[in-house]
Amino acid sequence: MSAAQAVEFLGALRAANPAPQTELHYTSPYTLLVAVVLSAQTTDAAVNRATDPSRGGLFAAAGDPAAMVALGVEGVGRHIRSIGLWQGKARNVVALSQMLLDRHGGQVPDDREALEALPGVGRKTASVVLSVAFGEAAMAVDTHIFRLGNRTGLAPGRNVREVEDLLVKRCPPDWLRDAHHWLILHGRYVCKARLPECWRCVARAFCNYTDKVLVPPAGRAAKG
Repeated sequence: MSAAQAVEFLGALRAANPAPQTELHYTSPYTLLVAVVLSAQTTDAAVNRATDPSRGGLFAAAGDPAAMVALGVEGVGRHIRSIGLWQGKARNVVALSQMLLDRHGGQVPDDREALEALPGVGRKTASVVLSVAFGEAAMAVDTHIFRLGNRTGLAPGRNVREVEDLLVKRCPPDWLRDAHHWLILHGRYVCKARLPECWRCVARAFCNYTDKVLVPPAGRAAKG
């Protein structure tokens, strides 16, 4: 895919979703950080159910680092048992909360290096927090975006960093903050892993995927 074609592809997603938002529920940079850590290898919907304060979820019990540390690993674990890898995530959430108190006055830093030093926080999580909470033009590449970048030709790469770097290079700078959301939502709901729903893809005219599925399989209704 050429650079110009990549801009057209992204532009089609932009036109269809001009004000994209994360699907994770949060009320502060801290609750966003915790939600993103919990979302690894788990759906956003599952994380939202586990953290929902209106249903007595994790954020009802602990909405700031001090409360999370006081809740402790076992207490956090009781709220998040429904999500994948909950034991390790409970340990990381308490440990990162303690580190925020010890090193950052209980505040989430707006610095990549400081974020990635927190337990359970890698480059992707840091990028989400920097973009969503602090408005930084960062591109977080998850499995959906990695697949989409390679499948469509938008940003082919052997690993997530190669895909990230090419996306940053090809995306207009003022679109970059929203592009993560356009791509993750497109990969989650349209350009799916098992069966890309090309018949309802707004960007298919600019996609280089050679095996487009232009007709929905029997029993699956077209959605646009």
